[in-house]
Amino acid sequence: MTLYIYQPGIQPLGQFDCVDSYASSIKGGEIGTLTFASRTNTTTEKAAYDVLDGYVGQNYRAAVWMGVNVNSRPLWLLDEGTTGYGTLFGSVIGTPIGLSTTGVALGPHTTAGSGKVTCWDKPGLYAVSTDAVSQAANGLVVTNVALVPGIKVEYTRTGLLTATGGTGALTTGVGRLVEFEMNPFLVTTPASLVGATASATRVVIHFSPAL
Repeated sequence: MTLYIYQPGIQPLGQFDCVDSYASSIKGGEIGTLTFASRTNTTTEKAAYDVLDGYVGQNYRAAVWMGVNVNSRPLWLLDEGTTGYGTLFGSVIGTPIGLSTTGVALGPHTTAGSGKVTCWDKPGLYAVSTDAVSQAANGLVVTNVALVPGIKVEYTRTGLLTATGGTGALTTGVGRLVEFEMNPFLVTTPASLVGATASATRVVIHFSPAL
């Protein structure tokens, strides 16, 4: 449930508020774009006061969401989530009173403090956890035999990365597929060395959004 930064462009964008109806559902690695929201806080849409200083047209402000279409511009990789960031949040196993054996993530969603979402806009090498991309049989899944390194990566109307021609894919490319990673940590024995079935955890892409 996260975007992994490999060799990215520098200086991501961090000043934009995320539309509240999308903020809690961002896993990390989705495609987002600009939209507008009211400069007046309401029960359904709020923003920090520094964001409310900006305006466009009839009392609107810029905001980020994942309601994308084929002509959406700019296109950014959203960098949020609650797990997969090493020890930044961490997790606790055993609560309550020894009942959990899988662990519970510590800390809120990373937009919780400010409502803002980090947006990577520059070309570079990134990886996305496999649960945050299209799970269609012809999407960005390791079992899709049509996938080869260099194939164009597109996105769906909800911002999920997917393969060219995948279910719900729009025709705008945002990068190229590099590979799937089974386990990126060298201190862990790869499944292939013990005869186990490999299980992809990340999909690596070269992000190069259309302007």
